[in-house]
Amino acid sequence: MTAAPLALTPWMRRRDSEDGHRVTNLELFFDLVFVFCVTKLSHMLIAHFTPLGALQTLILTMAVWWTWICTGWVTNWLNPEKTPVRLLVIALMLVGLALAGSISNAFQGGGLIFAVTYVVISVGRTAAALYLMWGSHQQANFTRILCWFCFSALFWLAGGLSSGETQLALWMVAVFLDYFSAVVGFQVPFLGRSSTEDWTVSGEHMAERAGLFVIIALGESLLVSGETFAELKWNLTAHAALFFTFASSVAMWWTYFVANAEIGARSISTSSDPGRIARSAYSFIHVAIVSGIVLNAVADEFILSHPTGHYNGNAVLAATLGPAIFLVGNLFFNRVISGRIPVSHVAGIVALLALIPLSQALHLVPLWLASLTAVIQVAVALWAARENNFEREDKGRLAA
Repeated sequence: MTAAPLALTPWMRRRDSEDGHRVTNLELFFDLVFVFCVTKLSHMLIAHFTPLGALQTLILTMAVWWTWICTGWVTNWLNPEKTPVRLLVIALMLVGLALAGSISNAFQGGGLIFAVTYVVISVGRTAAALYLMWGSHQQANFTRILCWFCFSALFWLAGGLSSGETQLALWMVAVFLDYFSAVVGFQVPFLGRSSTEDWTVSGEHMAERAGLFVIIALGESLLVSGETFAELKWNLTAHAALFFTFASSVAMWWTYFVANAEIGARSISTSSDPGRIARSAYSFIHVAIVSGIVLNAVADEFILSHPTGHYNGNAVLAATLGPAIFLVGNLFFNRVISGRIPVSHVAGIVALLALIPLSQALHLVPLWLASLTAVIQVAVALWAARENNFEREDKGRLAA
């Protein structure tokens, strides 16, 4: 039996056309705001590298990612080439700049600005999208989503008016509600819940958008390395430290794009339930991938600042946990999109975690630490790409 055609509005993408899957220039322009956001997040963690600072940075990172990925879902359905949608994205950029600017002081007395800008983006974007999709198959979905964002907004705003432990607790509840709402299908009394089958997405568009954010995060790592290196005396030690931190960023790129991203795009494009994969693999799991890259950028700053200095516990934690969290995210990403757990990722995580006690026992200077973490990451990247090639060859033989 042929499925009924989807109900669309004039502002929505047509999947039967090339524009229905294409990432537009406006979306790339929109991403520039989040270059600023990622920069502010990494600098915040560098300045407050404590358990509390890490928790605060994680909350803000999750909020920033949710802001970006929810906009990605909206532009997956709405066509940014249409004037009302274009104006909506530009308005979100403007408020997003204020959001980025408030990150540094979000837990230092400037919480209300962050909360207000976050709520304006989340509630305003959803309300505008609901208006532009009114009468379409997404009307019920966005009605439920709007209800949940309005509910979490109460906790964001209350936290913005608070300080200390109260602010932290309220914002933890707020970010939990934002993510949990998607887990339960944005279920609302009397309105029911959405199923992932209702979330008809363009797999190619979603995969490319997520990949572009990973590029943004990796770009921040390179930016931190370049800025710190520029302040050093140019000698063999400084160049060696730059080489190893650069190799770490390249290995992350290789692991994600060469070993994983192609499988992800292919899997979501051919899935009978692309909404389920998009929600799990891209909306949720990518938080870990991005967080790992941000933490790795922090490690680059610690290492390059004093490459031959004394043992640095903060550098050890950042240089090992950053890539490990990144690999954990990639591991779960692979599990969702391909059904397998890469042995390379498991081995890399174990090796990186083993470096923590080893570094402490040997009192490794930052340069040696950087070299070891880079070697592990490069080995994992090459191994993961080889695993991917074997899987592709096996599927090719089965298809033949």
